[in-house]
Amino acid sequence: MSELSLSSLDALPNRLVRLYSGLALYGAGVGLQIESQLGGSPWDVFHQGLSIHFGLSIGTWIIVVGAAVMLLWIPLRQKPGIGTLSNVVFLGLFADAALWLAPSLTSLPGRWAYLLTGVVATSAATALYIGAGLGPGPRDGIMTGLVRLGLSIRLARTLIEVTVLAVGWLLGGTVGVGTVVFALAIGPLTQFFMPRLSFSRPAVQS
Repeated sequence: MSELSLSSLDALPNRLVRLYSGLALYGAGVGLQIESQLGGSPWDVFHQGLSIHFGLSIGTWIIVVGAAVMLLWIPLRQKPGIGTLSNVVFLGLFADAALWLAPSLTSLPGRWAYLLTGVVATSAATALYIGAGLGPGPRDGIMTGLVRLGLSIRLARTLIEVTVLAVGWLLGGTVGVGTVVFALAIGPLTQFFMPRLSFSRPAVQS
């Protein structure tokens, strides 16, 4: 068997490790941000609001919303990958596990430590997940679908994030300084982690 084919066989296991490591780390980041009680990302405010208003755990709502969002992929002609389906199934489970394992803190320094650790973890997890190259998350697929319809990336993402944030806040989700920190930090931190954590395909050997 050639060196190229051996490298190709090694590629998928490495990408799967990155995928599921990223999902686990992302779930931990979500849990820590919510436990900080300082405000989460727009989507997590939405999931938290649903949990407060209708019951069920936050992780369960992450799964339910992810599955529902995928239905919107049909008219947008988006195609899921194994990463997309894994995101729907596992992200909520990892988030609930983090919320269960992380002790509740009352001190402000401790809550800030949760928030900042959560934002950094989410950024690194995003780089791992995207870098695996196994399909976008269900929520990201909505954005790319709207871009295909002619909207700019900035407008599509802004419309989505503002909408879910507003609905989540109306449902009782926590909006605060953590929401602002997340919005300002997630882009630069993800850009920092991407070249360090992305999957690099093996070079073709002659």
